[in-house]
Amino acid sequence: MPCRRDGAVRAVVQRVSRAAVDVDGERVGQIGLGLVVLVGVSQQDGPRDVEYLSRKIAGLRIFPGAGGRFDRSALDVGGELLVVSQFTLYGDTRKGRRPSFESAAPPEVAEPLIDAFVAALRATGAPVATGRFRAHMLVELVNDGPVTILLDSADKITRS
Repeated sequence: MPCRRDGAVRAVVQRVSRAAVDVDGERVGQIGLGLVVLVGVSQQDGPRDVEYLSRKIAGLRIFPGAGGRFDRSALDVGGELLVVSQFTLYGDTRKGRRPSFESAAPPEVAEPLIDAFVAALRATGAPVATGRFRAHMLVELVNDGPVTILLDSADKITRS
């Protein structure tokens, strides 16, 4: 049974053939074959959410194997990851036309969790590039497939 609550680390994962992120005309991160991970943190998130989502993404089998099925992870294919923090994943548009970001974690809470997320991904052995927290970023990517997956740490299954 899913473990639900108000907040959870959210990620949009895109399989890419290449991607890059620039800040103020400077290239701050780039990858070849791999995954772009847009990640948002809510006010209720903590280290367990970060750990769960990093393990899930590192092992996510969305690369084709010999039969063309999604049988391989980024780790299996030697892929790289580009992590970009994106508080707008918590944009609430239920009222009006301007998103509210009340559920997004404030920067002083979100930044250490994003850093922990990146560290957990690096601990898997995957090369990880990043954007720059609280910066206006230009993200360029070539979505391969296209393959785009939405993940949420609130979707974790508890085992008894």
